[in-house]
Amino acid sequence: MIVLALVPYDPFRAMDLMRRDLDRFFTPLWGNFREDFNTGPRIDVYETDNEVVAQCEIPGIEKKEDISIDINDNILSISGVINRASEIKEENRYHRSERFFGRFQRSVTLPARVREEGARASYRNGVLEIRMPKETRGQHRTIDVEWH
Repeated sequence: MIVLALVPYDPFRAMDLMRRDLDRFFTPLWGNFREDFNTGPRIDVYETDNEVVAQCEIPGIEKKEDISIDINDNILSISGVINRASEIKEENRYHRSERFFGRFQRSVTLPARVREEGARASYRNGVLEIRMPKETRGQHRTIDVEWH
């Protein structure tokens, strides 16, 4: 007697398998191209009792005018441009070009409401850190029930 496991039909399973095969083929050549090119720079977001903090890896920024930070409707958007500091002459032949340059953009939803005023950003060693104070209005509060 042969027993076969029943697997629910998934019409997109073949497409998912094809995507995995492409990832497996291209990752050794160019790294994780879907992550690097589609989503923009990597970002960590965490919160403390008083603020939300975002840390974003953006190596190669040369001046602060190359970065734009916007907070709108609880969405943090970071965009900008990374320029090549020294251009390589055309008669030189590249053997490998892996460093990113050009325009980038990344938006993430914040885990808590923040106040745009009072937010501050710093850039050090290729990491952009944005500290945003939490909005105090609308905080969750437990109400004690008076029992008679």
